[in-house]
Amino acid sequence: MFKRLALSAAAFGLLAAPAVQAEEPADQPAEMTKGEKRLAKMLKGRVAGEPERCIRTIPSRSLVQIDDTALVYRAGKTIWVNYTKTPDAIDDFDYLVIRKFSASQLCRTDQVETYSRAGHFFSGVIFLDDFVPYRLPDAEG
Repeated sequence: MFKRLALSAAAFGLLAAPAVQAEEPADQPAEMTKGEKRLAKMLKGRVAGEPERCIRTIPSRSLVQIDDTALVYRAGKTIWVNYTKTPDAIDDFDYLVIRKFSASQLCRTDQVETYSRAGHFFSGVIFLDDFVPYRLPDAEG
């Protein structure tokens, strides 16, 4: 009787124990998304600089949207990346409407809304973060 009680208690303890999930080995990075792969290809060989709140946008160039990843702006030899606070809101099927507070700069405080290309209806908001410059090691900017 005592053995049955002990076995029952041990079995109950196993049921109450949290399930242990297999973890990915530390040496194997998680699979990159399609957007992350595209961005990595754009930044290959470049070195990240100190993030900045605003970037100069004159002369005007287009802002590239990388799905679920980042907004990218190229100025000369520098590629500026804004990873945003809401990367999942970035979808290249949408177009951006940017309300800038400066005519010559794009800043993290500017308002970015997304609209559907098909129906031109509001589809979301992108909250900008600091812009990270990526330059080739020997390039000045």
